[in-house]
Amino acid sequence: MMGQACKLFLTCLLFLRLVTSQNSFPDQTDVGVGYPRLIDATTEELVTGLESGLFTSVDLVNAYLTRILEVNSTLNVVTELNPDALSIAEQLDAERANGTTRGSLHGMPILIKGNIGTADKMSTTAGSFALLGAILPQDSGVAAKLRAAGVVILGKTNLSQWANFRSTNSTNGWSAYGGQTFGAYYPQQDPSGSSSGSGVASSLGLALATLGSETSGSILSPSQLNNLVGIKPTVGLTSRALVIPISERQDTVGPMTRTVRDAAYLLQAIAGKDPNDNYTLAQPFENPPDYVGALNFSSLRGKRIGIPRNIITGGSGIRPVLIAFESAIQTIRRAGATVVDNVNITAFALDQYLNGNSSTIVVEADFVSDLPEKYLSKLVTNPQNVRNLADVRNFTQSFPPEDYPDRNTGIWDEALALGFNNSSPQFWAAYQNNLEIAGRQGILGLLSNYSLDALMLPTDFSAGLPALIGTPVVTVPLGFYPANTTVVRNRRGTLVRRGPNIPFGLSFLGPAWSEASLIGYAYAFEQRTMARNQVKPYLVPTAELANIVSNTSVSSRF
Repeated sequence: MMGQACKLFLTCLLFLRLVTSQNSFPDQTDVGVGYPRLIDATTEELVTGLESGLFTSVDLVNAYLTRILEVNSTLNVVTELNPDALSIAEQLDAERANGTTRGSLHGMPILIKGNIGTADKMSTTAGSFALLGAILPQDSGVAAKLRAAGVVILGKTNLSQWANFRSTNSTNGWSAYGGQTFGAYYPQQDPSGSSSGSGVASSLGLALATLGSETSGSILSPSQLNNLVGIKPTVGLTSRALVIPISERQDTVGPMTRTVRDAAYLLQAIAGKDPNDNYTLAQPFENPPDYVGALNFSSLRGKRIGIPRNIITGGSGIRPVLIAFESAIQTIRRAGATVVDNVNITAFALDQYLNGNSSTIVVEADFVSDLPEKYLSKLVTNPQNVRNLADVRNFTQSFPPEDYPDRNTGIWDEALALGFNNSSPQFWAAYQNNLEIAGRQGILGLLSNYSLDALMLPTDFSAGLPALIGTPVVTVPLGFYPANTTVVRNRRGTLVRRGPNIPFGLSFLGPAWSEASLIGYAYAFEQRTMARNQVKPYLVPTAELANIVSNTSVSSRF
């Protein structure tokens, strides 16, 4: 059952060992004259190198594959490598040589989260053996857009299994299929989730950038903890067709990158309508806005930014985050923004947000309906014959590598115990409550009542309310925990949840379809602070483009 996928992965690893056996990378600072350092390389730097002929897309693929091999046995980031990546890169190089490019991302290797469907030789598993070997009729909507933009889909990243929607006692970044992913800023660092591998891969330059998905926090949280920019788009800006779902009302796919500019390029490539996802048909524009054009150093000038203080909770452990946040407020003031402080959500909304259960009911009932209707029923081949959530639970509880019962199925148990799905009146009442507490009495009410352009929060507190109403958030690096921070581990004691040099982020929140504005604010903040550059990961791949280009026969070995 798992033999084919394992053989595929081992084939790629054997190839990479051939490469590294003839190349040594003793000094990661020796990147070669004119070559960008891959942990920091931007879209525009790579475009310049490709256009000048300094390197090719085949070189990029070889370099990123080599970097993956260097760290994957330690950090467990990538679960699938595309065996066609080099041939695709060769085709894209030939197109470029003939004077044809498909866009700014032409020939760029990108990694995507393991729940984003592709109709190729890679598996789409959401980290579960229940879906290993399943075959889709076509690419997911976002994968199709990536290919149309000339992207080389290099592989797939590990994730918190089922996008963190199986167990009440598992760990961020663990899946049965992919094992435990670790962050790279501290040994055994919790990478957060559920887009765990995407976060770590992007932070280390294992590809130009990555895609993640979010239901509530799954782009934003791993982005901040891996020192990245993350865009959680408006639900419906990017297609979810053939992305393994949780909730049609909350799921969204977005970029995880090292710079705001790269995030804008990647969002530009994947945004837009898709007839296979009716939520995208509600977009208020025929074509998405110019997100790259929104990058303006003066974007904050004259804008009104609100601070909803009563959403920010937590004790002394997050003091470094709060200190950095106060500094960020001063930064945006100096950039010309008017800061409107203490614009708080209502007491009812806060109580429901912290203590209510409507948010849980909505995602559980959606999952019961959406998993079979929007994904399992679309499979051309379904080796385990899993047709609904009950089937998936039965498989998980009976297949030992799924690590049950040590990692329970508590979320699924609760969802199935509801006794209804997203077509029931009970569901509708819960959903309307979500819209009230996050909308009129929450984010949308604050934006309207105080005439605000956006809200700003530490990323630790930015995901929950926007998730309920499908509105966008952009997170950008803010700072790091000090070197003398006491290490705090997760409940299992297997991951470092807080510790020295672990990053955290700052978020800008806005109304639906306001991504261009939020990207502008994030860019203006990023350019004034460049917080990402303050600390480097403790583990960094040493392979660079210069090493690969110097060995011109590398690509012929695959």
